[in-house]
Amino acid sequence: MNFFISAFNTILYQPLFNALVLLYLYIPGRDFGVAVILFTILIKLFLYPLASKGIRSQKALQELQPKIKEVQNKHKDDKHKQSMALMELYKQEKVNPLSGLLPLLVQLPILIALFRLFWNGFGPEQFSFLYSFIPNPGQVNTSFLGLIDLAEASVILAVVTGVAQFFQTKMLTPASAKASAGRPSSDFSSIMQKQMLYLFPIFTIFILWRMPAAIALYWLTTTVFTIGQQYIILKKNERS
Repeated sequence: MNFFISAFNTILYQPLFNALVLLYLYIPGRDFGVAVILFTILIKLFLYPLASKGIRSQKALQELQPKIKEVQNKHKDDKHKQSMALMELYKQEKVNPLSGLLPLLVQLPILIALFRLFWNGFGPEQFSFLYSFIPNPGQVNTSFLGLIDLAEASVILAVVTGVAQFFQTKMLTPASAKASAGRPSSDFSSIMQKQMLYLFPIFTIFILWRMPAAIALYWLTTTVFTIGQQYIILKKNERS
């Protein structure tokens, strides 16, 4: 176990910690919030290809839900035929149901390292992770624009992040689900999509409510960046 913890620290935690401290040191005014935003954008740019693949896969699967339901209803009494028919449908539509899983698996360790980074904070004991060529700031002022202490929880940032999460989820909601938003439905997948549209933002607020605001700011920046990325990708799909 110690080997894995040490490897995790060396490969992920320490490089991310040093990158954030470096940004903080050289940003005019040393605003920690601005450093977190720039730090998040750099990470999102690095993961852009993987995230784009995941967005395309997720959108394709959601748009395919009506056809998937037809196949499931047609072969509801024969699971083998249902599985074969679904595989044929995925092949015809050129959709890999597992293609969105790899980007998530690759990003998960990075997300864990980032959450640990912001959760641990930037006390003097953390500076032992600094590389020899990175200056020790001595102390990190965790204020954002002089208004929010990112080391403490922020209800405002949590709520704003939840609202942004709602719009991000709504962008990927299939048109059929949006059209039936005000009507009752017995379609399990449609019900789940509607619940995710509202429950996930609420869940986001609940998670961030008592966490350090640095995590909320990272989450908010990630969500806003992803909204822009989704907009670009979906517009390209419409034109193609």
